[in-house]
Amino acid sequence: MEAETLAVAQEMDFSLWALYARATLIVKLVMLMLIASSFWAWSIIIQKMLMYRKARAEAEAFDRRFWSGDPLDELFDEIGADPAGRSERIFAAGMTEWRRSHRSDGALIPGATARIDRSMDVAIAKESEKLQSGLQILATIGSTTPFIGLFGTVWGIMNAFIEIAEQQSTNLAVVAPGIAEALLATGLGLLAAIPAVIFYNKLSSDADRLVAGYEAFADEFATILSRQLDS
Repeated sequence: MEAETLAVAQEMDFSLWALYARATLIVKLVMLMLIASSFWAWSIIIQKMLMYRKARAEAEAFDRRFWSGDPLDELFDEIGADPAGRSERIFAAGMTEWRRSHRSDGALIPGATARIDRSMDVAIAKESEKLQSGLQILATIGSTTPFIGLFGTVWGIMNAFIEIAEQQSTNLAVVAPGIAEALLATGLGLLAAIPAVIFYNKLSSDADRLVAGYEAFADEFATILSRQLDS
């Protein structure tokens, strides 16, 4: 009897596609949801990595231009009021308010420093929102997909026990397929969750460093403008 059971088990196809094909409709839907979540997470990860790399390169290039010693008015005229780079947009926000704070006779409107600071803070907040958009989705995928996979596993095991009860047999040929199909859902949930959690932490840290760099630049720029106001 054991030899027959082992022979039947060896003849079964335990490939991923075969496990999916034998699964119940609910477990199939769970697996499809987990696979879609995994692809969604990786698309966000790749997009953010490219975005942050570009943002770092833009910041380094603009820092070199900003500290090159050229007049700030010439630099602003060169990049325009709506530049493409993130650091440039923060600089443009400050310079735009700086020019608006001058009267027609050349005198400054009172409260110019506070308005310039607020303009750059608003620009930094907008850039921070763009940098961090999508990270919440990664966090959601990382926290929910293990439980979705666990739900698929519980459902699959429940059906496996129903199959055992109907056939009134606990041999390997009856038990193994249902358990394998159920555990595949947990595996897919972990496959989606682990990269999402790892890269969420990394990308969040990268975004925070970029925003901290923008804030440091805004403080330095505000200090330069404050010296000009005092002089």
